[in-house]
Amino acid sequence: MNLGERLFELRKAKNLTQDDVAEKLNVTRQTVSKWETNQSTPDFDKIVPLCELYEISPNELLTGEKQEQETVDNENSDEFNWNEAKKHLFTRGKDDEDNYENMTKNQIKRKSAEVVSSSILIFFIAIAFAGVGTTVWMWNPVVVGCIFLILIGWGVTRIVKHYMSVPKFEKTKEEEKQDKIVKQINDIIGGIGVALYFIVSFITMAWHITWVIFIIIGMVEQVVKLIFMLKEDDENEE
Repeated sequence: MNLGERLFELRKAKNLTQDDVAEKLNVTRQTVSKWETNQSTPDFDKIVPLCELYEISPNELLTGEKQEQETVDNENSDEFNWNEAKKHLFTRGKDDEDNYENMTKNQIKRKSAEVVSSSILIFFIAIAFAGVGTTVWMWNPVVVGCIFLILIGWGVTRIVKHYMSVPKFEKTKEEEKQDKIVKQINDIIGGIGVALYFIVSFITMAWHITWVIFIIIGMVEQVVKLIFMLKEDDENEE
C-alpha cells in the first residue's frame, strides 16, 4: 500500500471527508485529494498534524509499519526513519506554490485582476518610455525600440501564461451574460480602434508609429475585462 492509499484508508477509518481534513490541516480539498491519489505528497510541516489527526506514528504513516508499544523499547519507539521520510516527501508536488488548481474561483479572479492590471502598467511604461526615450533623452531609436518590444513582450507573456494556467470552471448564467457583454463592448472598441488607426495614419503618414494604437486598443479591452471582473467579485462578496 502506497502513501496515498494509506492516507485514504486512514481518513475513511476516521469517517472524515476530504473537506474535514483540509479544514483541520489548513489546506485545500484539492491538496488532500492529490495526496490520496499520489499526485503530490504532504510537506514536512503537515506530517505531525496528519499523525495527530489519524492517531498514528510518523513511521506508520510513511511506511505502513505499525509499532507495538509492548515489544518496542522507549528508545526505538521514538525513533523516526528520516531516510524513509525523505524518500516519500522529496517527491512532493507544488501544493505550496502558486498552484491555480488549488485556488477557488474568486481567488483566481483576484489573481487575474492582479496579472492584468500589472501588465497594463507595463504597457503604459513601455509607451511612455518609447516617447521619452526618442524625444527627450534622444536615445538611439533602435535601442528604444528593442526595450519597448521587450517590455510589451513581458506584459503579453504574463497575461498569456496566466490564462493558459487557469483551470476551466463551469460558468453560471450570470457569468455567461457578462462575457457576452464584455465581448460586445470589446468588439466595438476594436472596430473604433481600427478606424482610428487608419484615420490617424493617413493624416500623419506616420505608419511606423501609429501601430502603437493597436497596443492601446488591447490595453483598453483588458481594462474593460478587469472592470467587469472586479465588479462581479464585489457582488459575490456582498
